[in-house]
Amino acid sequence: MSEPVQPAEAPQGQSVKLVIGAVAVTLLLASVGQTIVSTALPTIVGQLGGLDHLTWVVIAYLLSSTVVAPIYGKLGDLYGRKIVLQAAILIFLVGAMLSAMATSMTFLIIARAIQGLGGGGLMVVAMTVVADIIPPRQRGKIQGLFGAIFGVATIVGPLAGGFIVEHLSWQWIFLINLPLGVLALVVIAFALKPRGERVKHSIDYAGFVLLSGGLTAFVLATSLGGNTWPWFSVQIIGLVVFAIAALAAFLWVEARAPEPVLPLALFRNNTFAVTGAIGFLVGMAMFGSITFLPMYLQLAKGISPTDSALQLLPMMLGLIGASMAAGFLMTRTGRYKNLPIFATFMLIIGMLLLANMQLDTPSWQVGLYMFLVGVGIGPVNSVSVTATQNAVDRSLVGVATAGATLFRQIGGSIGVSVFGAIFSSGLASRLGSIMPEGGGSSSFNAQAVAAMPEPVRNMVLEAFASALHPVFYTAAGAAVLAFALSFLLEERPLATTLRQEPEAEFEAGEDAAAAAVGAPIVSTR
Repeated sequence: MSEPVQPAEAPQGQSVKLVIGAVAVTLLLASVGQTIVSTALPTIVGQLGGLDHLTWVVIAYLLSSTVVAPIYGKLGDLYGRKIVLQAAILIFLVGAMLSAMATSMTFLIIARAIQGLGGGGLMVVAMTVVADIIPPRQRGKIQGLFGAIFGVATIVGPLAGGFIVEHLSWQWIFLINLPLGVLALVVIAFALKPRGERVKHSIDYAGFVLLSGGLTAFVLATSLGGNTWPWFSVQIIGLVVFAIAALAAFLWVEARAPEPVLPLALFRNNTFAVTGAIGFLVGMAMFGSITFLPMYLQLAKGISPTDSALQLLPMMLGLIGASMAAGFLMTRTGRYKNLPIFATFMLIIGMLLLANMQLDTPSWQVGLYMFLVGVGIGPVNSVSVTATQNAVDRSLVGVATAGATLFRQIGGSIGVSVFGAIFSSGLASRLGSIMPEGGGSSSFNAQAVAAMPEPVRNMVLEAFASALHPVFYTAAGAAVLAFALSFLLEERPLATTLRQEPEAEFEAGEDAAAAAVGAPIVSTR
């Protein structure tokens, strides 16, 4: 039963630009929030202690942001994007303030989990807001820009974290979020209008609980397996069994829920299913390469951790350029099917070249290989969101966007775990013949390797390089599967107008939207 209220006034040209700017800031907050802590962790541990819980500072954010993504998407569809996005920003800022106030590692881990509860919503709801105010045809440009923001955050986050820790204090890596978050809140409060009518909804509480529980167990298993506990330990097997049981029960509940968290009908939508599978596989390759390339650069090239982050710039330039180019092509042509085909083919080439790197491979060649990998990753992200939002009913845009994000995050989580297991196994077998007296892969770091006698150091470095080859070959295999799936994607011409429905939260005119993104005004009327 609905309770009608006066419809909101449509945001016009300048308001649309303000909204896009606020959305870009929120995406930057969320993506930098994931990466900025990494270079500051040694300093934080030095002050707070708790070295044994170091990885939980990262896992806590990853876990909570992954779990809540589909929930935010559904809540945005039910109650409107404005209030849900404002709530996500406030939770994120509260988590940031608590993190800055941390006096122990346990306190910091809890605060990071709270921050992640907001961060997961920032990504999903912010990208969905664009679908409410920009027609799909013009939306390609914006999603390409947002893909570039993710690429920038991957480099800027660690560099900013290292700079802040070196010149200020580690608390400022969290406090720096406050002015940006407040600015985004102010812009959203004035530029976004509330939805035109209020409707009473049936909340799928059972679905929320089962999905959250299953994803929590899954992320914990992939994050802790092979690190805190062995893969075949009782703890990891128990987490996997619980995740499977919870997700199976979730599917049963969703098939019967009046308003499910993740409607199963979405998986019968070709665009949602195929782009989700491609995003999952590309997420595996992306996070796997970003995790292991710095290790290669630090050990094989002897550069510092900060410099190794800078050495990833070619990959980020390829990602940013390809993402933006894909967005402009989608806007110009209204088509997208060939973009993931081209991108995944380039990803295959880049990964195969990385798989054949040696210790003496020139840096410029390594940079070229990374650039190709970036070109292969960039278009997939922007195409996935734009095509999915164009292919589903407007009432499902939020949950469909959340699903696309979730697949990519889960793929990354699995990729890091699987590639880590492959690398650790290969390295242990190679080092066993070189350092039989317990000199395992965890017994030294880049500094320890540099201090070894030259003959031993050379053999150890060769072992490291050789152990990385299967990792990149596996990533290339994932890219091959993504390439094959790309041919199954059905292309639906991108709409040139917003589909006007009674529950629409925004009624931005197509002229204002086109003007905001600098696109030609095309009408189907």
